[in-house]
Amino acid sequence: MVFIHHSRTKILEYYINTVDPDEVNALAQLMTWKTAVADIPYGGAKGGIGCNPRDLSISELERLTRVFTQKIHDLIGVQRDVPAPDMGTNAQTMAWILDEYSKFHGHSPAVVTGKPIDLGGSLGREAATGLGVVFATEALFAEYGKSIADQTFVIQGFGNVGTWAAKSIYERGGKVIAISDISGAIKNTNGIDIPALLKYKDEGNGTLKDFPGAEVMDPNELLVHECDVLIPCALGGVLNRENASNVKAKFIIEAANHPTDPEADEILSKKGVIILPDIYANAGGVTVSYFEWVQNIQGFMWDEEKVNHELKKYMTRSFQDIKAMCKMHNCDLRMGAFTLGVNRVARATLLRGWEA
Repeated sequence: MVFIHHSRTKILEYYINTVDPDEVNALAQLMTWKTAVADIPYGGAKGGIGCNPRDLSISELERLTRVFTQKIHDLIGVQRDVPAPDMGTNAQTMAWILDEYSKFHGHSPAVVTGKPIDLGGSLGREAATGLGVVFATEALFAEYGKSIADQTFVIQGFGNVGTWAAKSIYERGGKVIAISDISGAIKNTNGIDIPALLKYKDEGNGTLKDFPGAEVMDPNELLVHECDVLIPCALGGVLNRENASNVKAKFIIEAANHPTDPEADEILSKKGVIILPDIYANAGGVTVSYFEWVQNIQGFMWDEEKVNHELKKYMTRSFQDIKAMCKMHNCDLRMGAFTLGVNRVARATLLRGWEA
C-alpha cells in the first residue's frame, strides 16, 4: 500500500496491478502540473492501494477503505490533502472516507470530492472528466476550423471517462466508430448508437463485445483503426514504439494518464499527429473536484448548468493559455502545457520566498 502526499489534492486509486512508489510519485508530479495548467488553487498528489477491487466484496472494500482512512486521517484534511476518486474507486469509496474521517474530526464534507450528491457531492462531477475531454477537443478543433460533428472517433476504454466522452460526442453529432473495454472491442463504420449501447450496458445484457449494434474487432487493432480522432481513456503507455507508426488518427486526445510513452510521442509528432496532452485534456475531473470543494466550503450547491458552464470556461481558457505558451516558445502542445504548469508553480514558489 502506497500513498504519496503533496499539497491540497489527492487522487485515490485501487490498482488492478501492483502499485509502486515510482509510479505514484510520477502521477503525483503530473497532478501538480495538471492543477497548475487548469489554474486551480490545488497542488498535486497521488495515492493507491494494491488490490483488485473486482476480487473483493462490497463489505471487504468498505473495511479496506475505512482502515486505510484510519491510518491517514491526520494526513488529509479540508486545507491539506483532499482525496478524489480515480481508477477502481467511485463515489461510494469517497463516502466511506468522509464518514471515517468525520469520526475523528467532525463532519467535514470538503475533505473529499467526487462524493455522492446526497453527501455534498457536486452535480456534474461524475461526467466531469469525460465532458472536460470534449470541451478540450472543441477548443482544439476551433484552432483548425473543425467541429466534433465533422469527425470520426475511436475510444479506448469505456469506463466513466470513455462513457461520458462517447455520450457527449454523440450528442454533438460526432461519429464514434469503435470502442473497447476490458471485455473486448467493437466497431461500426456508420457510427455506434451510443444511447443504445449505454442502455444495453446499464441493463446488464452482456459485455461490450456482445452488443448487437456493432461487430467484434481485435482489441489490438483498435488503437491503429482508421479514424480522425483517437481518445485513449484507459491505462498508461498504450501508445508505444511498437504501434505508434501504425496509428492513423490525425488527432490524439489523451483522456488517460500518460497513455503515450516518450518514444511513441516522438514518432507521432514526426508523422504530424496533433496530441492534446493528458495534463490538460483530462483535467475536467480535478477542475470539478475544485468546484465541489468550493461549494462545500461555501455551503451552497450549484446547479448542473453552472458547473458545466464553469468547466467549459476553465477548459477553454486553459487551452488559450497553452497556445500562447506554444507561440512564445515555438513548441508543441505537450511542451506548451508543461511549460505553462511549471512556470506557474515556479512563480508561486518564488512569490512565497521558497527559492534556493
